[in-house]
Amino acid sequence: MDKQQVWFITGASKGLGLSFVKQLLQAGHMVAATSRNAQDLTNSVGTSSSQFLPLRVNLADENSVAQALEQTVKTFGRLDVVVNNAGYGIGGSVEEVTDAEVRQAFDVNVFGTINVIRRALPYLRKQRSGHIINISSIAGITGGTGWSIYTAAKHAIVGLSEVLAADVQELGIKVTVVAPGAFRTSFLTPESLAITDNYIEDYTAVHATHDKFRKMNGQQAGDPEKAVAEMIRITTVPNPPLYFLLGTDAYNRAVNKLELLGREYKAWESVTKSTDF
Repeated sequence: MDKQQVWFITGASKGLGLSFVKQLLQAGHMVAATSRNAQDLTNSVGTSSSQFLPLRVNLADENSVAQALEQTVKTFGRLDVVVNNAGYGIGGSVEEVTDAEVRQAFDVNVFGTINVIRRALPYLRKQRSGHIINISSIAGITGGTGWSIYTAAKHAIVGLSEVLAADVQELGIKVTVVAPGAFRTSFLTPESLAITDNYIEDYTAVHATHDKFRKMNGQQAGDPEKAVAEMIRITTVPNPPLYFLLGTDAYNRAVNKLELLGREYKAWESVTKSTDF
């Protein structure tokens, strides 16, 4: 990129977030990165560069988020790109997953993202520029057996991003929602993928899916370094995508969902229209 930018990245101590930090610093950009433990983040990145600002942030706490963004702008002078990457998987049928597990999943995957956007927008609005990248999942477009709560959270990010893009268009702010497939990160490890302990034997298909995903760890087809490079690249084009799929598996699943919706809508078209006055 020709222009040095200021990036704010959540969930940066591992996976795609860590790849973002390393690639951006190598390209000469200024990066504020959040984690639950700033020292772990510094250790993972392996640098104490003046262009790198590690931040300990509780994304579910709006005041913590506000302080982090204020410190970012105070340190670097502006804010150009916000990447909402923090999140984790939660597996189980609706009946198995507890209320506490559901609320925790939404706190991190949904409300954390909303807190960051709400607190970043005043800076971007004042500048009349900026780009918000919300990392959802292909599950946010088409879910799978055993991941109902995770799918609900990621669907929320897609819907949020769609309307956010319309709301901020007149302000010169761009929005992209990213739907990755399976990438070879730490996402399928116990640190990033929670399976409820409330096991109900009747849900055999659900549990078989969880076993399949556990065995997939380290064999995912997606290259995270390539994915991050493409997400960085879209911030340099005049008209970045609102919807951005990453991975062949994501593309195939999204196209299948499009075809399914077309068939369903068409099959019930006459009934749908019959409900008008």
